[in-house]
Amino acid sequence: MNWDQIAGNWKQATGKLREKWGKLTDDDIEVIAGKRDQLVGRIQERYGVAKEKAEEEVRTWERLYH
Repeated sequence: MNWDQIAGNWKQATGKLREKWGKLTDDDIEVIAGKRDQLVGRIQERYGVAKEKAEEEVRTWERLYH
């Protein structure tokens, strides 16, 4: 699934997003609002990982998201 589809179904995607990244707050989810770069940034902040690691995790999640 591509990011446009995830962004288009953001309300449904948030449940799976929370399953994967439980440290993301409701406020984080609102700020992200379907924007991939915002998701990467919030993962970096909450989990203390490098941008490359956060990007890799988002790419993997994107492929597995149904």
